[in-house]
Amino acid sequence: MSACIVGWAHTPFGKMDAESVESLIVRVATEALDHAGITAGDVDEIVLGHFNAGFSAQDFTASLVLQADPALRFKPATRVENACATGSAAVHQSLKSIAARSARVVLVVGVEQMTTTPGPEIGKNLLKASYLPEDGATPGGFAGVFGKIAAGYFQRHGDQSDALARIAAKNHRNGVANPYAQMRKDLGFAFCRQESDKNPFVAGPLKRTDCSLVSDGAAALVLADAETAVGMRRAVAFRAAQHVQDFLPMSKRDILKFEGCAEAWRRALMQAGVTLDHLSFVETHDCFTIAELIEYEAMGLVPEGRGAVAIAEGWTEKDGRLPVNPSGGLKAKGHPIGATGVSMHALTAMQLCGDAGDMQIPAATLGGIFNMGGAAVANYVSILERVK
Repeated sequence: MSACIVGWAHTPFGKMDAESVESLIVRVATEALDHAGITAGDVDEIVLGHFNAGFSAQDFTASLVLQADPALRFKPATRVENACATGSAAVHQSLKSIAARSARVVLVVGVEQMTTTPGPEIGKNLLKASYLPEDGATPGGFAGVFGKIAAGYFQRHGDQSDALARIAAKNHRNGVANPYAQMRKDLGFAFCRQESDKNPFVAGPLKRTDCSLVSDGAAALVLADAETAVGMRRAVAFRAAQHVQDFLPMSKRDILKFEGCAEAWRRALMQAGVTLDHLSFVETHDCFTIAELIEYEAMGLVPEGRGAVAIAEGWTEKDGRLPVNPSGGLKAKGHPIGATGVSMHALTAMQLCGDAGDMQIPAATLGGIFNMGGAAVANYVSILERVK
């Protein structure tokens, strides 16, 4: 155990016209320090996760965290980016600073403001997380990229429309209990399964209910080394933290296997000295429902091509064998790119500390996190355990 989460903060996700990237950063940084019971002067380093890619005119944002408190002035602050896994990249970078003993306490912030950008530009910005020589002209933007993945999966393993609708319905049902979620509405299986004016096809076999939401929001964590954490109010330790980067072009890999995800999970479970069966729940990257389906296979819950079994048998429901996305996932919670990975870690820490409210998984002891950038290109797995 080299580092622990000792405090966190989380804004609601959604359309936040009255906020800015700066105000969101200041809000969660201030609240996370207060939650940890420390002052800004106790912080040794700051890491900001902010994807941007055109969403914000202000593209040099690391020092905006200093706006939260004058005592943060002159602290080292760095912005990191790794597509939709930007938030986890910030978390894992902080772990490295603590492991290297260059910092005892690190303030991690993840942020994105997307909804103020016109629709066509949103699609263009998100496509920057793909390999432009191959995918830059994909109709439907990033949804089109995953639409191609879904179509390929259907061709290889059969029509999965029922499975995708069950995943969407599960996550929207879970999202009702999440006070931070952008969409707190139980849409039901029938609505998610049927094409309609309110649920049209977006790309390939993916309907609107198969796609995560365009969101604004922020989340923050305070991380401390183990020696410091034991004297604080709470401590959620990293049993494992693994990052696996794969080729960017989908043409260089079998995109239906998410091999980088599988390798990250294999390494993390080995590092933690546990199996998947030891986990109380998982927060996984359901940017599209087909992603969650393939991730069931990549994490080792089911064999290749059998992802539908996990959702059909109820294994991934909140009361199932391995609850997946008890928060509602990106599908219901929303997906402000830079904030997503930080949010996943904050929500997992809440579960392990018994602070998840109506989202709570009873007697949760170990939580798994998978955050993905691009189409299974940047793959981050964390396994967390409460120690105090």
